[in-house]
Amino acid sequence: MENPKNNNSSLKAIIAVLAVLLIGSLVYIFKLSSDSEVVKTELTTSMTEKESVMKDLQELKATYDAAIAENTSMSDELIQERDKVVALMDDLNKSKGDVSKYKSQVQAMQSKMKTLVAENDELKKQNGVLTTQRDSTIVVLGESKKFNEVLVGQNEELSKTVERGSKLSILNTKTAAYKLRSSGKQIETDKASRADILKISFTIAENQIAKSGDKTYYVQVIDAKNNVLGEKKTESFGDNSLTYSFKTTVKYENKSVNVTEDLPGKDFAKGTYFINVFDNDELVSKTSFSLR
Repeated sequence: MENPKNNNSSLKAIIAVLAVLLIGSLVYIFKLSSDSEVVKTELTTSMTEKESVMKDLQELKATYDAAIAENTSMSDELIQERDKVVALMDDLNKSKGDVSKYKSQVQAMQSKMKTLVAENDELKKQNGVLTTQRDSTIVVLGESKKFNEVLVGQNEELSKTVERGSKLSILNTKTAAYKLRSSGKQIETDKASRADILKISFTIAENQIAKSGDKTYYVQVIDAKNNVLGEKKTESFGDNSLTYSFKTTVKYENKSVNVTEDLPGKDFAKGTYFINVFDNDELVSKTSFSLR
């Protein structure tokens, strides 16, 4: 028979071993749990830092996008920096480890962004000043142009007025038929059968702004049968031509001048005669008379 004392000793030994194993298991489980919490905390911290860095990069990109949209002369440089931010965002998305190395890059990019944005803002201010100056210049030029157009219009109107005013006026155009006596005396008549000459007279009016010098006028006498009397010469004036009875040249010195010319003829027809006075091809005076 076994000794009960020995059995109790064995049982105590087994219980002791189990207790040690239980304690060991509890310690191991506690350590595993602690390690898991540390890993979980590290992962959570890593994800939070990654999100924070990504947010900073997204803000950087948005700032660059806004500056690029303003389309200044710095747009190319801003686009290059924006592309660097986008590339770093892609790299960060792919990373699964420590993101601390990205923080220094983000800080450098933020510093660069502040410098570029400040330069861009200054450039916008300068452009704004230049635009204002340009707009002011355009307004001044526009006003000057309008003023010049008014002056040109006034000068043209003045030139036309002077031109109109400088034209000589022909007044008191008259015609009468005369019988020429052998003594040389001229007797006025209204009978066609007795007429030997037609006496045409007119007055060049005084004009102080007209150009002085020799003035030539062409006189056209048309009888009742629509014939041009006298020399019947033709003068061309560009596309126009004029058949005239005679021409007379007068020395004009801005004072009134009376002009009288005789047109000899014979067999004058009965009826109405028309007398036209031309300055070159411009009709400046006309009259008529009749012979019976």
